Amino acid sequence: MPYIVISTQIRVENGPTIVGDGDSDEELMEYLGAQLTQQLGNNYSEYICKDAPRVVLDNLELRGYKVIAMAGIGQTCIWTLHKPPEFE
Repeated sequence: MPYIVISTQIRVENGPTIVGDGDSDEELMEYLGAQLTQQLGNNYSEYICKDAPRVVLDNLELRGYKVIAMAGIGQTCIWTLHKPPEFE
């Protein structure tokens, strides 16, 4: 999986961080210390890590991922990361 999207609510910038969905790489999610959860009322699952986004971004960089975009949407910060083929 060369792309990953992570997000957090601005008011809780020290965590938790959403790091994936139900189809994400299980090994990577385990490396990040993320747990698969499903919020009441949602029809999808997501991986949530207790770490702050900065820690998650640092850990993903160690695995070869680079931030390619960042946006703020309402009260949410979202980062898109890409892992170049040479790191596969």
